[in-house]
This record gives sequence, C-alpha cells and structure tokens, in this order.
Amino acid sequence: MMKQLLLVAIVLLSISTSNAQEIKLGAKAGVNLSTIEGDFTQNIESYTGFHLGGFAEVVISEKFSFQPELLFSAQGYNESSFDSGFNFSRDYKAEVRANYLNMPLMAKYYVTDGLSIEAGPYVGVLLSSNIEGRLNQTFDGETEITLINEDYSDELNTIDYGVGAGVSYKMSNGINFSARYNLGLSNTEGRFEDQIKQQNQVIQISVGYFFN
Repeated sequence: MMKQLLLVAIVLLSISTSNAQEIKLGAKAGVNLSTIEGDFTQNIESYTGFHLGGFAEVVISEKFSFQPELLFSAQGYNESSFDSGFNFSRDYKAEVRANYLNMPLMAKYYVTDGLSIEAGPYVGVLLSSNIEGRLNQTFDGETEITLINEDYSDELNTIDYGVGAGVSYKMSNGINFSARYNLGLSNTEGRFEDQIKQQNQVIQISVGYFFN
C-alpha cells in the first residue's frame, strides 16, 4: 500500500507541476482531534493536539488544484482500564502522545468560488512519542501508586501513511478555513505488529493564509 500511495503522489506531483498556471504559497495551523482504532485491551478516548506548517497550492485550472503540505502534527490518544476482585483493584489511565511530520498531497476541486473539496494520500514520519499516566493498585486496603512518564517511540512504527479528505473555503483576502479527516492505513504498532493492528485517525480543523 505504501508503494501505491507514493506512486499516486509522484503522478499527481508531476502532472500538476507540468500543467501549473500558478503556484500560491501559504501557512496553516489548527486543532487535531485524534484517536486510534484497532486491537485493544483498554478503553480508548480521543486526544486534543495541534498541527502547523506550510503548503503550496498548484493551480491547474479554474476548478482543479493540487496542494502538497508539510505539517507538524501532534497526535495521540487516551487509554484507561479498571479491574477489581476480592480485596484487589487496579485503575490505569494514561495519555499517549505521538508527534509526526506529515506530508499530505491533496487534489482539490472547486465546487464554487472559494469552496473546494479535497482528497489525497499522506505520508508521516514519527518524530517522538511519550506516554504519561498513573496506575493505582489496591491490595487488602493498601494502595500503591505508580506514576508513568516514559519515551514511547520504540512502541510505534516510524512511518505512517493513509488518506485524507475534507473541505476548505478560501476568502478573497487570502484567509482560508478547512476541515479534514485523515484515515491511517498503516499499522502504528511497532513492537508487536504481527499480533496487534492499530491505525491513526485524525480530524483536523485549520485556519490558513495565502501569501500571494
């Protein structure tokens, strides 16, 4: 799948640059609402992060554009579990943070003036990851508290890839707004990837500005 996505990206890039009428540069930033889907023994909830970076809109025609981007993306998820038995309980809560450098490659179609729909592949490189949490274990009325704050990079695969789709609106003054859903297709699990399958899922709400 990774090879197919890269092939699509190369084809889109070559076609768009060879037929470009104009190239507009810009920057964007916004909120990430991220989670992870797949095989779990814990309860999973979303994590709120952010993204920021730059983009170039390669104008092909009045209706079609190609938009490669380079974004720092703070993603992750929250996990928790609770077990109890005779004179025993275990309460675990943690936040897993994963920072990526993502390269989305969006094909854009302008439905009307300023309003466009977009879709395309993305490839991401894991920059860092950390897990921070708390484990409370009670035995016969005595509670032991363990604080967790560890590097998590070895638990995750370095490369992430998937597809994204969304909508955006560009104002005449250069300000633009966008909402996008990124569906991970690669397995983020690094250490036990043969037994466990997990994929990133991210909703991004962005505000950007065209410099030209």
